[in-house]
Amino acid sequence: MALWKRLGVAGFSLVLAAPLVAQTSAAVSSGTPLGHPLAQRSPTKTYASVCAYCHGHNVGPIILGRHLAGDTIRTMVREGRNGMPAFRPSEISPAELDALAVWISKAPGNPMEHGQ
Repeated sequence: MALWKRLGVAGFSLVLAAPLVAQTSAAVSSGTPLGHPLAQRSPTKTYASVCAYCHGHNVGPIILGRHLAGDTIRTMVREGRNGMPAFRPSEISPAELDALAVWISKAPGNPMEHGQ
């Protein structure tokens, strides 16, 4: 007799859903999207795709060339403050954040950026 007939529709659905639940639980606990491990971006790509939209374009303060402490950068990114949102590990991985914090703290100012 077919498995779905022995278990009924609800029981068979649970059997089918179990691998998805396991994968979802693993993804949620690691902060990784389903089936797609985060490919680590370079600090310049992370900055360009996540930070530069606000920082350097009259929305948030200019942060390049200020030699901010890495711990300050990490805290601001994870916790947010005032108008800055907090970024989850699924948006900026811990490794990306570490590299970004070092890069921003050492980066020279960019004359193309303007802002507060």
